[in-house]
Amino acid sequence: MATDYDAPRRDEVDLGEDSLEELKSRRTDAQSAIVDVDDSEIAENFELPGADLADEDMTVKVLPMQADEFRCSRCFLVHHRSQLAVERNGELICRECA
Repeated sequence: MATDYDAPRRDEVDLGEDSLEELKSRRTDAQSAIVDVDDSEIAENFELPGADLADEDMTVKVLPMQADEFRCSRCFLVHHRSQLAVERNGELICRECA
């Protein structure tokens, strides 16, 4: 709970004089001050990165597969020859898929 440092201080004698009903009313007032915010309203204000790329032009230079590269027959990714794990019946398989 926030502390109001500008409010006058109360000593122990003053604290003992508070009635139970007064303390309960303060507690309910503090609890009613909490605002219930719907999560969907909060989520509508956020824009996810990469959410709308319809107006963007993507230009990527694609290089052909090099002589020291191979395409894995399981994951279909192009890897360097050093990543070759197994060659079975003409199928090249990378270390990640082996």
